[in-house]
Amino acid sequence: MLSIMNIHHLELFYFVAKHGGIAAAVRNIPYGIQQPAVSGQISKLEESLGTKLFQRRPFALSPAGVELFEFIKPFFDNVEIIGEKLRQNRSPQLRIAAPSIVLHDYIPELLQKLRTKFPEFRLYLHEAARAEAERLLLAREVDLAITVVEKKSRAGIQVRPLLELRLILLVHKKSGLARAEELWKRDKIEETLIAFPRTDPIHASFQRGLENMGVEWFCGIEVNSARLTERYVANGYGIGLAVAIPGFKPAQGVRVLELRDFPPVVVGASWSGKLSNISKQLLHELEAEAQVQMRRTKSGGRG
Repeated sequence: MLSIMNIHHLELFYFVAKHGGIAAAVRNIPYGIQQPAVSGQISKLEESLGTKLFQRRPFALSPAGVELFEFIKPFFDNVEIIGEKLRQNRSPQLRIAAPSIVLHDYIPELLQKLRTKFPEFRLYLHEAARAEAERLLLAREVDLAITVVEKKSRAGIQVRPLLELRLILLVHKKSGLARAEELWKRDKIEETLIAFPRTDPIHASFQRGLENMGVEWFCGIEVNSARLTERYVANGYGIGLAVAIPGFKPAQGVRVLELRDFPPVVVGASWSGKLSNISKQLLHELEAEAQVQMRRTKSGGRG
C-alpha cells in the first residue's frame, strides 16, 4: 500500500529540523502545540517513511532527515510570503480580539482612522479576555489582541505594552464603604470578591498588593468579562475588581473605590507571527491613542 506523507507532520519536522530539536521547535511553532504531541506526530512520520529522521539526544539529522529537510525547506520557508502576496490581491481582513469595553468604546474611532489608509477591509471582532485572546492568536484565528499583558509573554506571542492602568474596586451604591482601606483593617473580609480567574494579570496584581499588606481575600465569584463584574456588583452579589480604563464610568447602581497603593496593570497589543500591513497600521493607531490617554490621565482629564 502506498503511504502518503501527512503535510502537518512534514510541517512539524520542518520546525524541528530548522530549530535543532523538539523543545526548540515548540517555542517557535506559530500556534499552540505541546512537546509530546510533536514527538508523537514526528514518530508517525518516521513510521510512514520506514526510517529515522534524526537522533534525539544530542540532536542530529540522519542522512534521510537531511534529504527530506532540503526538499521541504523551500516550500515552508516561503509559505508565509506567498500567503501575504495572495492576501494583498484582495480586500485585506482585520481580526481583533479584545474585552467588550475596548471593542465598544475605543475600536470604532480607531477604525475610522484606519479607513483613511485602507478604505475597504473585512472586519472580525472577538470579545475575549487575555486567556481566550492568546488561544485565538496561537490558533491564527485573530491578527491582533488588546488585553492586559504580563512582562513575560507566552511562547509564540509578541507583546507591545501600551498603557498602565490603576486597579479599582466596584461596590454597590448603597454600600457603607467610603474607602478601600476600611476593608484592610478588618480581621476578615466578609464581602464576596468578584474577579477574573486568579491566573489573570488583573487578579494576580491585586493579590500581590494584598500580600504586601498581609491581607487575605480570595475570589468568591469568578467571571470572564468586566461587564459581568459590574452586573453582579449592581445586583448586590459582592465587591468587584476592575481596572480604571480612561473615561470609565461605572454602571448604574455601582460606585468606584480607588486602590492607589496597588501596582498598576499594563494593557498591550499582542500578535503571533508576522503582522499584515493593516494590522501594523492598527498597532500604530493604538500606540498613538495610548499616548493621548496617558496625557489625559496625567492632566486629570477624561477620555
